[in-house]
Amino acid sequence: MKYDKEEKAILDAYKKGKMTLSTPSKKEIEAIKATAKSTLVKDKRITIRLYGHDYKGIQKKALEMGIPYQTLISGIIHRYIEGELISKTG
Repeated sequence: MKYDKEEKAILDAYKKGKMTLSTPSKKEIEAIKATAKSTLVKDKRITIRLYGHDYKGIQKKALEMGIPYQTLISGIIHRYIEGELISKTG
């Protein structure tokens, strides 16, 4: 797993004993659950048109990965929005 600078600093501090883990309170756990639930809910439906070869290609890739093709498309869009996928230029 790759860590950014902040994550590495936190992990190093924990390993050196400069940080300790604490058990979250019931209130904190409920807040975390509520945030996760609202974050992970896919609540928008869209319709898109694809070229036939793109549709077959995405289905093939999804089959190789063992996931539904809609999940693959959604994941690709999410990763692009989050900056994890970049456009090729030049």
